[in-house]
Amino acid sequence: MKTTNKKKIINDPVHGFITIPDELLFDLIEHPFLQRLRWIKQLGMTPLVYPGATHTRFQHTIGCMHLMSAAVDTLRQKGHDITDEESQAVHAAILMHDLGHGPFSHVLESALVQGVHHEDISLLFMERLNQQFKGALTMAIDIFTNRYHKHFLHQLVSSQLDMDRLDYLRRDSFYTGVSEGVISSDRIIKMLNIHNDQLAVEAKGIYSIEKFLIARRLMYWQVYLHKTALVAERMLINIFRRARYMAGQNQLPATSPHLDFFLTQKFTIDDFHQNEAVLNHFALLDDNDVMSALKTWSMHPDKILKTLCSGLINRQLLAIQIKDHSFTHEKIEKMSAKTKILLNLSDDEPVNYFVFADTISNNAYSVHDDKINILYRNNKVKDISEASDMLNLSVLGKTVSKYFLCFPKSIR
Repeated sequence: MKTTNKKKIINDPVHGFITIPDELLFDLIEHPFLQRLRWIKQLGMTPLVYPGATHTRFQHTIGCMHLMSAAVDTLRQKGHDITDEESQAVHAAILMHDLGHGPFSHVLESALVQGVHHEDISLLFMERLNQQFKGALTMAIDIFTNRYHKHFLHQLVSSQLDMDRLDYLRRDSFYTGVSEGVISSDRIIKMLNIHNDQLAVEAKGIYSIEKFLIARRLMYWQVYLHKTALVAERMLINIFRRARYMAGQNQLPATSPHLDFFLTQKFTIDDFHQNEAVLNHFALLDDNDVMSALKTWSMHPDKILKTLCSGLINRQLLAIQIKDHSFTHEKIEKMSAKTKILLNLSDDEPVNYFVFADTISNNAYSVHDDKINILYRNNKVKDISEASDMLNLSVLGKTVSKYFLCFPKSIR
């Protein structure tokens, strides 16, 4: 009988050689639910801005697992009790945390499965996996949902200083080439400690945390909310809004059966729970389904669908203006009237697929979520917003909102 070698080493361009800690985690990585993440880009439409940013959710997941190993080792060396079973569970939790992402990551969350958050779908995948692994992932699910009695383990998976953020900031910086996002994840992990069942950072690591928060803020405005990626994402959402409308009119050619399943029906989280077929179809969706559909729809007789798809495929994007204040109704109406003439749209062809306004917002540090605690030698703890003598954390913690307007470039 042939046995499988499960002691694998993965060569990662960001972290170097990564070892898979145990056989259960190897089997988890090999599962189709995890392997699907190979075909979903981490940054959605951002490669249209930074051509190198084609890395995937799978790469990010493996990186998170590696950082989790480093964090567990650090905390054990400092005398904190983490059993082998807890270590395996917290590794499994971080491996599964992104399973609920659909094609192009966050982009289609509001268009393909409206009102269903990716974390809810991740939990459904975890429960399905737990059945297949005969209950071996129960503790991992408890950690993910913060039901496990050691709450710091949940914070390693989901908090303002979790392994998810430590990996994606460094990885996204690497692949985009945006050096402002470079953080010292290794040093931050070495400075981790636990105080009253809460994750904390030793005081000598405070400058690394300050840099981490600044990097997060800069990466949001330079990468995650870059105006070109933003307009491409909104075009993709509008494409699916139009495709769903055309499907309702029985005027949409078939694409992949899994994509058609979601275009022709609307599902709530209850549907995901009650009908196994919904999750089964979602598990077979990735970026390739969307790209295939865009190519098919770029030849569709519907003017709106054809124009949007062709524009996105060929990077002929809408123009975008971003301001600190809202755009006037008069300006939007004027842009809409010009666009209607330019594209020769009939009264039955809504212009708001091409002219639309909305807002974006970001804060680098939330004072309402799990705080980043700084631990001093006298065993006192301060929130980073109080401990920092350099950063104005009231600014970093403030939600910054900006307004944007999209319209065809030829009507500038």
